[in-house]
Amino acid sequence: MSVSWAESYVGQLRALAGDRTLMFVGARAVIRDETGKVLLIRRSDNGHWAMPAGAMELGESISGCAAREVREETGLRAGSVTAFALYTGPDRINTNMYGHTYQIFTVAFRIDDWSGTLLTSTDETTDARFCRTDGFPSPLSPTVVETLADLAAFERTGRMVLK
Repeated sequence: MSVSWAESYVGQLRALAGDRTLMFVGARAVIRDETGKVLLIRRSDNGHWAMPAGAMELGESISGCAAREVREETGLRAGSVTAFALYTGPDRINTNMYGHTYQIFTVAFRIDDWSGTLLTSTDETTDARFCRTDGFPSPLSPTVVETLADLAAFERTGRMVLK
């Protein structure tokens, strides 16, 4: 079930809080195909290429959030997921293009299996494709490179990355 931003938990909280900095809890998903290419979406709001991601809704688990965002932004159904990184702290405070400031707490997930047909355009995306890691399109969200480095560290060590 997709809801508009205004109807979402973060949208409703923003309407109540005005310009105050809000905590934003979200999930980011790394999806790879059988050749190791990484799925990127082109966001409809800012045109940047990024991984499927978004805010958790009330009554939802963080892993459920990751699966829902994958479905909404790509049309794919996420199977099992593995959390590999937590992004928190004052260095994660940012102001978006709408002038809204958030301290972001994001859990990054590796999507271990998935099914379905990739949609290249949704309400939240204008394109989607699997990309080689040595040839990402631009403009590229800075979270892509950091997240992939953290996934590599997790897969090498088996330890969750905490930032």
